[in-house]
Amino acid sequence: MSQIETINPATGKVIATYDNETPEQVSQKVKAAREALPKWRNLELSERTDYMRRLGRVMRKRREEYARVVTEEMGKPLRQSLAEIEKCSWVCDYYAEHAEVFLRDQIIPTEFRKSFVSFEPLGVVACIMPWNFPFWQVMRFAVPALTAGNVGVLKHSSICLGSSLKLEEAFMDAGFPDDVFQTVIGDYRVGEALVQSNIDAVSVTGSLNTGKRVAELASKDLKKFVLELGGSDPFVVLEDADLNQAAVMATQSRLLNNGQSCIAAKRFIVVREVADKFTKLFAEDTMDEVVGDPMDPKTTVGPLVRDSQRMMLAKQVEDAKTKGGNVLVGGKPIQRDGFFYEPTIISNVKHDMDVLREEVFGPAAPIIVVENEAQAIAEANNSEFGLGASIWTSNLERGVRLARQIESGIVSVNEMVKSDPRLPFGGIKKSGIGRELSEFGIKEFVNIKSIVVKDVTSKLLVE
Repeated sequence: MSQIETINPATGKVIATYDNETPEQVSQKVKAAREALPKWRNLELSERTDYMRRLGRVMRKRREEYARVVTEEMGKPLRQSLAEIEKCSWVCDYYAEHAEVFLRDQIIPTEFRKSFVSFEPLGVVACIMPWNFPFWQVMRFAVPALTAGNVGVLKHSSICLGSSLKLEEAFMDAGFPDDVFQTVIGDYRVGEALVQSNIDAVSVTGSLNTGKRVAELASKDLKKFVLELGGSDPFVVLEDADLNQAAVMATQSRLLNNGQSCIAAKRFIVVREVADKFTKLFAEDTMDEVVGDPMDPKTTVGPLVRDSQRMMLAKQVEDAKTKGGNVLVGGKPIQRDGFFYEPTIISNVKHDMDVLREEVFGPAAPIIVVENEAQAIAEANNSEFGLGASIWTSNLERGVRLARQIESGIVSVNEMVKSDPRLPFGGIKKSGIGRELSEFGIKEFVNIKSIVVKDVTSKLLVE
């Protein structure tokens, strides 16, 4: 039986070793989930939401413990990990408060005695999740899916297996019935075994290749799937933007999670009239960031999750240099223990460079200069991805008008892109299929069932 090591990216040292579960073990857990399903789905919705409230309280109570596990396993600054756990509490409270409205029967006026739409759980739903937001990615799937009456089986990234087990423990501590939420341990082969097991649907957050593979496997049995995949989010700065604010938020949006976020700003598109000034401010703010031990409260940028991730980023930056890109800030790995890379800004980028053709999952920011808003929107849409985007302008009507023209699932005007329990989250093009969060997210894993009731005629009653 092969084993998996989790590694602290700030030190390069092994944290723990885990055994890969076998396909037979995966099948047994799915069988247990299916056996737990009838009792869970038949609970009153108010009972399921009570469990969610308890889960939110567990998250708040153990916030510091969970945050330290996240930071140790994937390297984000501790204060960002603390915020991630707090957000998990929020999503529990949000669905506990709003699920009754979201899942209420919808009456449809027809010629029949009664006709309505009912929202009923699909059954056993698997989730395959990534390492970059180890708790939040899982909770934004699991809370709405379980609130709707489904049961869940998690296959987490092999990078954050400690987080995976802590999540399972949190559901147990909140008093959830046995096997309503379980985790399986393993690499991609365990994930494939889970998708091919006796599940009803699957939710995936991860790379484009992972999404394609899961879609391929799920489609063989016509299992429902939701995919939240990569992004190459444009950050559009117009000539009437507040440049100081835009520069500060550009730094935060690019460097959040050490640059390892699907909704981080990844292409900085700036109108020529303000390009020099914005670039100067952006560079100054970036140089003020503190790279170091992610457990240190002063640190704002930690390590990349693995050395292979750092080497991929170094390759992308070197490709830009070779093709004429100008590195204004950073541009190389940091020589110390762990997998650190300098926050980097590159100007004079061209479309044949990897930093524009590929998703950059690390602290590097390419700047693209355009002549006007029309070119800015065309450049923003010049991507195979369509997850998020932001527009920076002092004219809010202009911002909304341009937001409607951008091809993505989310557009923020004068704000960095963030997921929010109140708003649907997901992308178009190669950024994914389906939505998470909000009313739209809870309805991804339900059977939207039409029920029609016709009066029996008096003649039939007599007969």
